[in-house]
Amino acid sequence: MLRCGDGCGGPGGCGRGAGAGGGRRAGGGRASGAAPAQEAGVELALVVGAVLISFCGYLAVGLARTHAVPAGALRYAAGLGGLALLAHLAVRFGAPYADPLLLPTGVLLNGLGLVLIFRLDLETPADHAAPAQLVWSTVGVALFIAVVAVLRDHRVLQRYAYGCAGLALALMVAPILFPAVNGARIWIRVAGFSLQPGEFAKVLITVFFAAYLAANREALADTGKAVWRLRLPAAQVLGPVVAIWLVSVGVLVLERDLGTSLLFFGVFVVLLYVATGRTGWIAVGVLLAAAGAAAVGTLEPHVHGRVQDWLHPFAGIAAGRGPGQLAQSLFAFAAGGTFGTGLGQGHSSLIGFARKSDFILATLGEELGLAGLSALFLLYALLATCGYRAALGLRDPFGSLLAVGLAVLPALQVFVIAGGVMGLIPLTGMAMPFLAQGGSSVVTNWIIVALLARITDRARGPWPDAPARQARAASDALGAVR
Repeated sequence: MLRCGDGCGGPGGCGRGAGAGGGRRAGGGRASGAAPAQEAGVELALVVGAVLISFCGYLAVGLARTHAVPAGALRYAAGLGGLALLAHLAVRFGAPYADPLLLPTGVLLNGLGLVLIFRLDLETPADHAAPAQLVWSTVGVALFIAVVAVLRDHRVLQRYAYGCAGLALALMVAPILFPAVNGARIWIRVAGFSLQPGEFAKVLITVFFAAYLAANREALADTGKAVWRLRLPAAQVLGPVVAIWLVSVGVLVLERDLGTSLLFFGVFVVLLYVATGRTGWIAVGVLLAAAGAAAVGTLEPHVHGRVQDWLHPFAGIAAGRGPGQLAQSLFAFAAGGTFGTGLGQGHSSLIGFARKSDFILATLGEELGLAGLSALFLLYALLATCGYRAALGLRDPFGSLLAVGLAVLPALQVFVIAGGVMGLIPLTGMAMPFLAQGGSSVVTNWIIVALLARITDRARGPWPDAPARQARAASDALGAVR
């Protein structure tokens, strides 16, 4: 539980032990104020390696498909390398203590996504998405640089918690006014330009969750014991959980967006558990989510259809209609085996229209096999681990909860998408972070990496009052000797 060790109950805590690493040396970071040169060198080397791996993947696709080096190979390498270098310089000058694994992980995931989209473009000559994805990646890196440069202290976001919540709800409701796409109302399309506002809403709602729970963590922890008896204090604290659940179900019903509603409800439940340490809240959250999903999965035709596809993925084959998308996805994973068929040598065209978004993971599983999938999931795990480590090194509850929430966002999203594509859970229609086609998704993920960079810079750097704290410690030690 994230609680001040001296029992201080204010929203920001007293600054002593408020974070998960309360008993550690100042900031859990370094004693000196200078960023070590070797750490900057490590990040630069990893960034260069990420660009080279992506470039080699690009070459492999071209050689496998056309037996020649792709015409735009050098432009692709220069574009991705230039973006990565600019992001690296922004981190080194704006957040010198940021975790050196964050940026290279983001660059590699983004690069692999561009490679896979380029590979799938070869199956659809009339619909090339890789150039647009590179443009959106440029926008994402530009926002990454802007966040690192402008946001000097993550605690500033706590002041605008309710504004973030209001804006998030407005973004989530906006697609209701526009026509449905593939059965779901999650897009805003104007004059050929499309935007998925739910991607941005998930970051804003995470900021609100972290701020609310940081301000009410003591009450939530104390009343968490009385959840099952529903005493008045427990009922009052339970109110926000019920409200979030109702909003989740409302979004799901009105927009047929199973993925976003499950995502932000799951993040709230995780943060509630981290803030209080009460497993009772986890049980309540799971029960509410299960009840809502069961009701909507039964009553809403679009969601009910996805549930039926999940329960009977090979029903189309048995009925003589041929395999559906989920069945083709399962066949792709099976064909990939341990090491895959090789980049560019799979049969992604059989999956259908969503191969560049929902089912892009099936392409990777077929062409890189179980080994490639394992490496990809480890990259996502590494990204989440950076956030968890930052939460342990921060003193303020808001920062710790925000770090956990931002780490949970991609981790939970990967679980939901991979589970749907592999037939473990019903499909949700979400985009694989950094990997799938989608401008809103890649931009939002770069914003998440930027926020994590700022938070890890605070967590790993020296505390502002470290010299004074060290002087007091030395004085106390001298007094003890005397």
